[in-house]
Amino acid sequence: MLLENAGIPVTLVMGAESNIKITRQEDLSMAEKLLIQAGSTPLRVGHGFDAHRFAPERRLVLGGVEIDHHRGLAGHSDADVVTHAVCDAILGALGLGDIGRHFPDSADEYKDISSILLLERVSETMRGAGFVVGNIDVTVVCQHPKLAPGIDDMRRTLARACGADSSQLNVKATTTEKMGYTGREEGISCHAVALLTAALSR
Repeated sequence: MLLENAGIPVTLVMGAESNIKITRQEDLSMAEKLLIQAGSTPLRVGHGFDAHRFAPERRLVLGGVEIDHHRGLAGHSDADVVTHAVCDAILGALGLGDIGRHFPDSADEYKDISSILLLERVSETMRGAGFVVGNIDVTVVCQHPKLAPGIDDMRRTLARACGADSSQLNVKATTTEKMGYTGREEGISCHAVALLTAALSR
């Protein structure tokens, strides 16, 4: 009416009930229902696993945090087994293969690269696909060293790389009671589970 009163021509177009304005929390719930009806999946789950052998004269980097230890892990990048597992969990949830497919160890550009940078790139892909982190749960399997002092720093570093809050990242460490290759201190392994939510639901 304002435009009409100002003498500016106005054209009416056919509307649709599905073209809703997001104002209140209830509007988000309605938008999620419309996404489901349209065939979109508002929740995606992925699992990641990685393992690396110990190696001399290498820094030990886990979850983007340097850990004080006399050995690091062998790998083409910084061999951050925790961050690799998180990358694979997110890529798995997106149905986009694994970290090796996106950042092959045959490429010189990834030699000794910080795995946190790789996670940032994976997170950009995630957001480009219309998803954000709901939460990520990580289990590091390691006989030695003790990881408790670095857990909070890992959570913050991983969350920042994912564009999430540290409350959405859980990192825990366990041993295998000296059983298997981790128990024999041959290396470290890690499991990660990622729950992604459609960006509209945040």
